[in-house]
Amino acid sequence: MLRLTTTTPTPSVRHPRGARAAVLGGLVAMAALAVTACTAAPAPAPSASSPAPTPEASSTPTGPVLADFPFGPSTSTTPLPDDCRAILTDSVLAELDGVPLNAPGMGGGIRPDSSRVCAWGEPGAAATWLVTVIGFSPYREATDALFALGNDGYTCYEPDGGIRCERTWEHDTLPVTQGRTLYYRDGIIVDTQYSNLAPAGYTSAIIAALWSR
Repeated sequence: MLRLTTTTPTPSVRHPRGARAAVLGGLVAMAALAVTACTAAPAPAPSASSPAPTPEASSTPTGPVLADFPFGPSTSTTPLPDDCRAILTDSVLAELDGVPLNAPGMGGGIRPDSSRVCAWGEPGAAATWLVTVIGFSPYREATDALFALGNDGYTCYEPDGGIRCERTWEHDTLPVTQGRTLYYRDGIIVDTQYSNLAPAGYTSAIIAALWSR
């Protein structure tokens, strides 16, 4: 630490008032410098060779990874559903009996863009699940996406005043059938992706619930 040393003037010497002020100003500056010199320096940054902390692996199972679709603001007169069960028929619900709906980790519920997600299945189950996303999608972006799916092997047609595209395939490593069915009408897309769980009449039940009221 910097030490301050002052010399007491002899009584025989008289200092003018201006000189005394200059001496006092110098002492204040030196004191401030001493305080600064005593301030603790910040801890040194870790060296590049220091290993970064390893995050703990999450034990929470996650839902299936879904293919994208261009959701976004659109003009529509169709309200989005508030109940995943209410848009299905009794026969479809009977096929889903015992399958959890919107279990934690499956991504079910309402997304920030207001899309409704109905997720059927156990979290972390790779073989058996079904997820439907119902939300707004602008006409141009939606029809372009459906056209691209048609060029990618999907069967597309126009039932009930809308556009429907669908396709099934075999899982890469599991002995199960997977698929995707999409239906677009009035600015709303119903996008269902599934694995080993395809109740008969599922998408048709949703179409009837949304547009046959």
